[in-house]
Amino acid sequence: MGRVLAWQLQQQGFQVILYDQASTDGEAAAAFVAAGMLAPYAELESAESDVFQLGLRSLELWPQIIHSLKAQHLFHAGGTLVVAHPQDQAYLQRFQQQLQYHQIAPEHSPLLSKQQLAATNSGLAERFDMALSLPTESWIYARELLGVLQQGLLDQGVQWHHNCAVAKVNNGQIISAAGVHHFDWAIDCRGLGAQAQIPQLRGVRGEVIEVHAPEVDIKQMVRLMHPHYRLYLVPRDNHHYLLGATQIETDDQSNISVRSALELLSALYSLHPGFAEARIVRTATGCRPALPDHLPSVVTDNQLIRINGLFRHGFLLAPALAEAALAQIQGH
Repeated sequence: MGRVLAWQLQQQGFQVILYDQASTDGEAAAAFVAAGMLAPYAELESAESDVFQLGLRSLELWPQIIHSLKAQHLFHAGGTLVVAHPQDQAYLQRFQQQLQYHQIAPEHSPLLSKQQLAATNSGLAERFDMALSLPTESWIYARELLGVLQQGLLDQGVQWHHNCAVAKVNNGQIISAAGVHHFDWAIDCRGLGAQAQIPQLRGVRGEVIEVHAPEVDIKQMVRLMHPHYRLYLVPRDNHHYLLGATQIETDDQSNISVRSALELLSALYSLHPGFAEARIVRTATGCRPALPDHLPSVVTDNQLIRINGLFRHGFLLAPALAEAALAQIQGH
């Protein structure tokens, strides 16, 4: 959130100074664990309408940001396939009903038959008789984009203070280990780092696994409906795939648990037989900042803006929330 907003402010001619508790190459934030899904339609399965509307706006804004960063190779518009095993078809049907309730046009969520699914060349037709297609959804290579944003900001002259933890953000004021700093605007994008000033924040743990599967050639994002979890699969280069599903109510950021790994990998193998011989490349965990209603919050108080509570939707919501914050600043 902070990097996207800083980039947008810099593009509008503002002088930006960043205070960051991480080192220059630090990957402490949950954003480095994220799969980078821009999937507002798929999120309707569990998210509020506000998330959907903000996500649609971000889906329009991301290509502009990607273009300004000259990072088109990190943006992928392959769409999403939503599937369910025969015993779980009720969950897929319920999701269809949710899309209809939100008056989603049929062209934005066509139901594919087994033959049509086979035509996607994903190999999913071996295990599934149908799929719900969400063709307008996209994804971003998240970790790589965060690096591009950092380099772009530095190239544009942004002052970036690393290893500088912020204790408090007040009206036009940032208090860090280096002292008290005064600005025209102070913007708090600390996520869980702001818990002392936003006590209702809580951490929600997420876990992901990256695999290399040469026998699989899936070009779309995949969502697997299931009674206990919603597995997502995001393609990367050279037959690499990022999968995740876990949403655990804890701020524990230790390594992935055995139970989570077993559930994720079992669900992965159930998608496509080619994942049987996939190799596990890495695992990662992170804690997302969530508010009680699971909705993002943008609060303006004189010369202070607090943006928090992006929960599981950081990449999906960041551009739209940055646009709202920019409008507040420019309106004063």
